[in-house]
Amino acid sequence: MSILILLLLVHAVADYPLQGDFLARGKNHTAPLPGVPWWNCLFWHAMIHAGGVFLVTGSVWLFAAELVIHIFIDFGKCAGRFGFTVDQALHVVCKVAWATCFIWGIK
Repeated sequence: MSILILLLLVHAVADYPLQGDFLARGKNHTAPLPGVPWWNCLFWHAMIHAGGVFLVTGSVWLFAAELVIHIFIDFGKCAGRFGFTVDQALHVVCKVAWATCFIWGIK
């Protein structure tokens, strides 16, 4: 259970203080910042999250899964497919999945 708490803590830190206004606005492909490639901001925001998962789990596979899925979730949110609450719920579901994999030795 402590692995899940750590993953959720890392998510909170990565999504709020470490994201900042620049990445939050810059990752949005529907309203890109002038001269800033939205995909670059989205990628590095997801890398911050994936790095946190790696620091907690030590797993390259969970790092890669977080990176890819985080990009897809945030792209969907920015595209208006769902809102903030669903976005956060999907991220929490991922953290539960990573914790489960870690506990079961799938890493």
